[in-house]
Amino acid sequence: MRHTVKAASIMSVAALALTACGSSDSGGDATSAEGSDVKACLAYDVGGRGDQSFNDSAAKGLDQAKEELGVEIEEVEASQGENDAAREDRLNQLVDADCTNIIGVGYIYAKAIGGAAKDNPDVSFAIIDDASADSEGENVAQLVFAEHEGSFLVGAAAALKSKSGKVGFIGGTDVPLINKFEAGFKAGAQAVDPKIDVQTKYLAEDGSGFADPAKGKTAAEGMYDKGADVIYHAAGGSGSGLFEAAKANKKMAIGVDSDQAKTAEKDVQDVIITSMVKNVDVAVFDYIKASTEGEPLTGLQEFDLKDGGVSYATTGGKIDDITKELDDYKQQIVDGKITVPSK
Repeated sequence: MRHTVKAASIMSVAALALTACGSSDSGGDATSAEGSDVKACLAYDVGGRGDQSFNDSAAKGLDQAKEELGVEIEEVEASQGENDAAREDRLNQLVDADCTNIIGVGYIYAKAIGGAAKDNPDVSFAIIDDASADSEGENVAQLVFAEHEGSFLVGAAAALKSKSGKVGFIGGTDVPLINKFEAGFKAGAQAVDPKIDVQTKYLAEDGSGFADPAKGKTAAEGMYDKGADVIYHAAGGSGSGLFEAAKANKKMAIGVDSDQAKTAEKDVQDVIITSMVKNVDVAVFDYIKASTEGEPLTGLQEFDLKDGGVSYATTGGKIDDITKELDDYKQQIVDGKITVPSK
């Protein structure tokens, strides 16, 4: 059954041992709030805390839960090229560390979450960005987003800002989740200009595509050389390479997941005209909060444009001249007048 979560208030990645990536990264050891026995634990995707994008958004929700709910936290990180068994071992390490709530950050944890949840029915699990049968379970919440809807809006922004009639999309890896970003971006750009040229490049066949800034930079330079003047990425930590290329070529870039005009390195922030903000922090915080209230979330939980699960950023004022048009597109999506493709 599909449940839609209303995010009423949106608040403005060899496996590492638990001791190497623990709660000290989030400001020191925390103790549980009085009367609460919740220990919330995150298993990051490749890139981990500090990727300025997807993982950092999840970390923001964890930090918020620590600060506002007083829960104890723990963090671990994925490594390049590992298999499902290694990921499941990591989740079981968290179980052994007395975590009551374990969140897998990214679809790569699907099979691992499914296995660990089945073996540990008394632990509450969640996975971000997966709604497959692999991760289903009575004690599993599948936290997913309407990335295609948010990507439509930044696609429209790209087309409205482009002077060359050529824009680009860089994905970390060619999988259905990242295809959603591409599909929405293309649809939004083509809604503005049906003849617009949208170049596409995927960086790798595995998770390394989300943690390779050099590949991101090379892909972006190739697109800029072919005439693109605005490029959008859904490539995690590799996106920093896009921003470097945009800076060097005096072109425009669009961030993803976090408001990257705030989170990217300061010397490249000015090339980021907007970001498709995916409020992973809201999903993480809401999931943890529900457990502190004795009502753990389970099943499919969708965060969409209407409910504030996705949005676009206006930091820097570089799209102030087109926000009226973007908001009109947003309203048409919310009202059902525009159906954004996800493939």
